[in-house]
Amino acid sequence: MPYEHILVDTVSGGVGVVTLNRPHVLNALSFDLARELDGALTDFEKDPEVKAVVITGAGEKAFSAGADLHEASTVSRDVAQARSEPRAGFTWHLAELKKPTIGAINGLCYGGAAVLATSLDIRIGCERTSFRFIAAARGRLNSTWCLPVVVGWARAKELLYTARLVGAEEAERIGLLNRLVPSERLLDEAIAMARMIAENNPEMVQGAKQLLHAHIGRGYRGMYDAERAAIGTMIHPTSMQEGFAEFYERKGRK
Repeated sequence: MPYEHILVDTVSGGVGVVTLNRPHVLNALSFDLARELDGALTDFEKDPEVKAVVITGAGEKAFSAGADLHEASTVSRDVAQARSEPRAGFTWHLAELKKPTIGAINGLCYGGAAVLATSLDIRIGCERTSFRFIAAARGRLNSTWCLPVVVGWARAKELLYTARLVGAEEAERIGLLNRLVPSERLLDEAIAMARMIAENNPEMVQGAKQLLHAHIGRGYRGMYDAERAAIGTMIHPTSMQEGFAEFYERKGRK
């Protein structure tokens, strides 16, 4: 399928890569870009050869500046409202994508892009990375459901209430970034992590993601019980002999 606003690639090792490709407007999230991204992720979700997905932005300045404000200013309130529902649905689809997702956050990541980034499973950044959860400063509301899961309640309240800038080093320190690497290695590092994930049993990886998401906020014992209930019903582990084949095949082992 041809795309106008994103680049889509599949690299060796079972990794799908999507690049937000509107660098002339800091990869702003237009309605058409969001629609294309949703379609590409749906295709990756259906492709058994793709085990993990990396999302990044084109250019050196921005992962994404957030919503396309120029586009928003040219449509009526009714059209804007009609577009907001599928866009919101896309964000939930991204968060609940069956396959693991990694953000290679190559520059500024503001507003709606910060929502997108915190909907991903893992985020890797570089010295150019910065975040701003800007909604409160613009009379809007978002990120209340995803940001606390990433950085904790107290930190999420601070970032949402103040709408302040969060630089790369602070983002790593508070858990907004899993890892901080030099910009020239950013995409390679994200793909390497995706390949590491792809080497594992996809049913177990996807099952772990599903359990983690389904029981956010549940009591400790409840999470334990949910895991035990899932094994053998929703999730079907391999045998010890299959899972630890290398160990059993070592010379001298019986």
